[in-house]
Amino acid sequence: MDVAALRGVEYADVRVLAQRSRALTTKNGKVGSASDAESVGMNVRVLADGAWGFAASAELGRGAVEATAARAVEIARSSARVKRENVRLAPEKPVVAEWTTPFKIDPFTVSVEQNIKLLLKIDEELRAVNGITLAETNLNFNRDEQWFLSSEGADIHQTKLSTGAGYAAYAFAGNEIQKRSYPNSYGGQWQNKGYELIDELKLVENARRIAEEAVALHKADQCPEGTFDVILDSSQLGLQIHESVGHPIELDRVLGMEVNFAGTSFLTLDKLRTLRYGSDLMNVVADARQEHGPGLGTFGFDDEGVPAQCTPIITNGLFTGYLSSRETAHAIGENRSGGTLRAEAWNRLPMIRMTNISLLPGKKPLSLEQLIAATDHGILMETNRSWSIDDKRYNFQFGCEIGWEIKNGKRARMLKNPSYSGITTEFWNALDAICSREEWTLWGTPNCGKGQPQQVIGTGHGASPSRFWGIKVGSAFKAL
Repeated sequence: MDVAALRGVEYADVRVLAQRSRALTTKNGKVGSASDAESVGMNVRVLADGAWGFAASAELGRGAVEATAARAVEIARSSARVKRENVRLAPEKPVVAEWTTPFKIDPFTVSVEQNIKLLLKIDEELRAVNGITLAETNLNFNRDEQWFLSSEGADIHQTKLSTGAGYAAYAFAGNEIQKRSYPNSYGGQWQNKGYELIDELKLVENARRIAEEAVALHKADQCPEGTFDVILDSSQLGLQIHESVGHPIELDRVLGMEVNFAGTSFLTLDKLRTLRYGSDLMNVVADARQEHGPGLGTFGFDDEGVPAQCTPIITNGLFTGYLSSRETAHAIGENRSGGTLRAEAWNRLPMIRMTNISLLPGKKPLSLEQLIAATDHGILMETNRSWSIDDKRYNFQFGCEIGWEIKNGKRARMLKNPSYSGITTEFWNALDAICSREEWTLWGTPNCGKGQPQQVIGTGHGASPSRFWGIKVGSAFKAL
């Protein structure tokens, strides 16, 4: 920062980040992969002549650090020659703080041998079911320790810890593959917790049930096509929130500042506080605070030193907020950042990312079984299998691993290859029931991609099972 200051910058910040990750997998009784990696580096971000400059280095010696700062200033001045307007930063009171993810057991204190033993036990349970042809398991731990300092006086030391685990059972028969995952698809469940999460998930205890469902799907009827009332379990609803709420509210995407990976957004600025996004039951928040839960979008401070906040995104169905940064806050008339600027690693420029984007639970007591009992004819869909959504996040189609037909308030036949499609605002306006807090789960999505070069980061999505009226069902898969 001294080097940057001597070159006359308007603002500078530095992040030093030490990351450690462990990733283990098994496949059909054998270790599939095992890695334990560490990475340490630093970056400098400066504002000079109204434009950003950014540079990073894996070398932490004095000469390398000073050269990196000088390079960031040089890049900023070059960028300023083609800027459209000066960058404006919303004010933020600098803080001096320490923050650490609450945890009971540091996962890196548990041996790799013990980790693999657990995964092989799960694998054994899955393959004990006749008809399972492929079993896959995974276990993942991450620790990010970061020091953030700014020319305004911020000095923040923050350590984030996350744990993730899951598995999938595949049954191949004829020309068809059926799959069941637990606790969720695409890596299972991830949270900002220690190794205690592994015990909470009851991985071994659920393995045979999951495998039996994968085999049973081959004899299940194809999901019918037509218009039905649909109940989504909380994990599938979490992905629905991610794709049709989380991405379109990223303000840099809305403003056209970052559209490389997945396009723009239908949520143009004129829709703020005017668009009826969903029914009156729909209340969505972007909440990075610890009190919201141990989500992958939970932290003490974002990567420009702004404290974690809760932003109302949709209030009783009305669209009320975006994900913003210090640079973009003025575009929506705010005088403070929403605290959502984050980076994947020390060599990546922070950008607006989802925190915990959650649908708040229903206010009246309602369990999933009670919701099923209150549904005359519909389809319950569980666990995502596929998704597709356009580059404005408006038209979508999702497939799930398993479905159940509901008749006269009871689960009837099992259905394979269930899918549904719709238009974002029409779908959310069809929301007519949300289960209560007891059914609410904060799911972790560890693989959210954005930007170029791509950054993969974790987000959280809380949801309770919910019902939607008159949804188009059955078009994603066709019987052969």
